[in-house]
Amino acid sequence: MKHSEEIISILQEEIAQYDNRTRRSESGTILEIGDGIATVYGLDRVVYGELVEFETGARGIALNLERDSVGVVLLGSEAGLHEGSWVKRTGRPADVPVGEELIGRTVNALGEPIDGLGPIASVETRPIEHEASGVVTREPVNQPLQTGILAIDAMVPIGRGQRELIIGDRQTGKTAIAVDTILNQKGQDVICIYVAIGQKASTVAKLRGTLEKFGALEYSIIVSATAADSAPQQYIAPYVGAAIGEYFMEKGRDVLIVYDDLSKHAVAYRTLSLLLRRSPGREAYPGDVFYLHSRLLERACRLTEAYGGGSMTALPIIETLAGDVAAYIPTNVISITDGQIYLENDLFFAGQRPAVNVGLSVSRVGGSAQTKAVKKTAGTLRIDLARFRELEVFTQFSSDLDQETRQALDHGKCLMEILKQPLHHPMAVWRQAVILYIATSNLLSDVPLNRVNRFVQEFADSLQAEHGGLVEEIQSTGTLPGAVTEQIRGALEAYKKQVSVSWQE
Repeated sequence: MKHSEEIISILQEEIAQYDNRTRRSESGTILEIGDGIATVYGLDRVVYGELVEFETGARGIALNLERDSVGVVLLGSEAGLHEGSWVKRTGRPADVPVGEELIGRTVNALGEPIDGLGPIASVETRPIEHEASGVVTREPVNQPLQTGILAIDAMVPIGRGQRELIIGDRQTGKTAIAVDTILNQKGQDVICIYVAIGQKASTVAKLRGTLEKFGALEYSIIVSATAADSAPQQYIAPYVGAAIGEYFMEKGRDVLIVYDDLSKHAVAYRTLSLLLRRSPGREAYPGDVFYLHSRLLERACRLTEAYGGGSMTALPIIETLAGDVAAYIPTNVISITDGQIYLENDLFFAGQRPAVNVGLSVSRVGGSAQTKAVKKTAGTLRIDLARFRELEVFTQFSSDLDQETRQALDHGKCLMEILKQPLHHPMAVWRQAVILYIATSNLLSDVPLNRVNRFVQEFADSLQAEHGGLVEEIQSTGTLPGAVTEQIRGALEAYKKQVSVSWQE
């Protein structure tokens, strides 16, 4: 009896170990491969989104779970793989290395360095797909994230943890706004992640050079899946960026992430879906293309102190065709985000840069994430500009205008001039507050229109040189009290007397 019990226990142990062995080494074979997609037979226990490994060392993600086979997208080269090649499970989801070591580096969609600066000694990894934080873990968005762009900070303010879409036709300055926002985070303790999807490698290299030139690379990470990379790599790139950002967010840091751009991301996913033989829907996109972007953008938020207290602000970019914001992907992303910055072709070609259309741009967080000084001075700006646009349309064929209409038009033109801003010149909060104050208070009516922009910038420079304490007070407190505004008025009058002689020349 005792002998039979021993035999039973040995058999049970052998069966348990055998089960574990088979589960660990579960593998399958390729039935068909081509265009970055492998149809695999035998991976019965594989789960959706699991990382699998091919016999050449290339990796892939299981995306299609069918009755008799599994559709796997390759993250590497197809070279050496053919019908009958073996594939094995890894038992873990697709993940990416994360950590402080990535700061200042350029990596591909697999988290591997592509900047020629050697390997990245990161020990921690995170799954690229991660469930977004729940309602309980989120804090209201009420801390400003300054872009340094006057038109945006004054009228379309962005808060830490917000998702603000940048939308417009090609070559209207979408990337420029994102890059200027990254440059403006210098000294603000914000980690910036730029995700390039489907762009030229030369464009990404040029952007890296810009960040390096202005000292922004020391707090930035670039995730690049260029047009030369495969559709699977372009598909996972934004999720990789989000995973890296979440690492810092959970450590209590503030993160800014730019997805440039999600139009190309949707196209890459459409390519994958059609190759996986999924049913096409509107504009040949698959039915879950909304979920593609919603699960990505929902990961941006501001956490409560109990959950780390960090934040991740997302600036997705969408490219429109002939200004069509009612197309499929633009409407999807507009409905997910907390507002949009709309860039217009006509404004851009008219020399109004950044070409922000104030009427169509909106921030659903609004003034709750705006510096008090800027909020106070920009109060009437949007209304004044709306009135100007209306009057401009009605009076373009009229020559004799009454005094009030002419003043409103001149004031509007003056406001449009101060909103012009050169590339890579983000403004500090104090400078924005001072310029907005003198412009909205109609203190520039005697300055020639062609000199307004230069005049306000030079006045701000002189204020900084002669009234350093005043500037420091505005910058540190973020407010503009009555006593300070009186000093600004006095300094402005003195400066006007000083330079008005040159206006006559």
